[in-house]
Amino acid sequence: MNLHNASLTISAVHPKQYPTLMLPEIALAGRSNVGKSSFLNKMLNRKALARTSATPGKTATLNFYNIDNTMFFVDLPGYGYAKVSKNEQEKWANMINLYLNTRSQLKQTFLLVDSRHAPSKEDIKMNEWIRYRHGICVVIATKIDKLKKSEIEGNLARIYEDLGLTEQDYLFPFSSEKGTGKEEVWEFVNLLLENQKDE
Repeated sequence: MNLHNASLTISAVHPKQYPTLMLPEIALAGRSNVGKSSFLNKMLNRKALARTSATPGKTATLNFYNIDNTMFFVDLPGYGYAKVSKNEQEKWANMINLYLNTRSQLKQTFLLVDSRHAPSKEDIKMNEWIRYRHGICVVIATKIDKLKKSEIEGNLARIYEDLGLTEQDYLFPFSSEKGTGKEEVWEFVNLLLENQKDE
């Protein structure tokens, strides 16, 4: 896979705007300030392909990133940001639900959680949906570099327990600063794509 051929194809708000290429898609879900854009930029070796912002809640569209005409990463609007109006939150929720529940190309949803904090009620609810939709859960624990070494094991154990993860699920510690977890996540993505070819 050539990561130099990574580009934002479209920012969509309605199914009619979704890409027509029948490529497998991996969605990224998580709270507004969890670091989805930073995760994407690190995974794709780019500094600013996905725009990061000091203001959470800026992503108000479904952003489809084409990776070498092999797959899409789909960055979903973040949830749980209180300063966005209830009407806007509801609009985003409907947009996300429509995509997640109807998109046949969606092969897996990654849940991104902040490794420094316990999963929120929204995180737990989203993870339950991911298990229902995909059978397995894939969790990316971001900002792992912000923890002391002595805190990492305990925080990951808390995430594992609070989200009800099992041996068949995946929990990847990740740092967009240091690249921790990047290779492991790509290994999983490549395995997912290989399994897709066999179907």
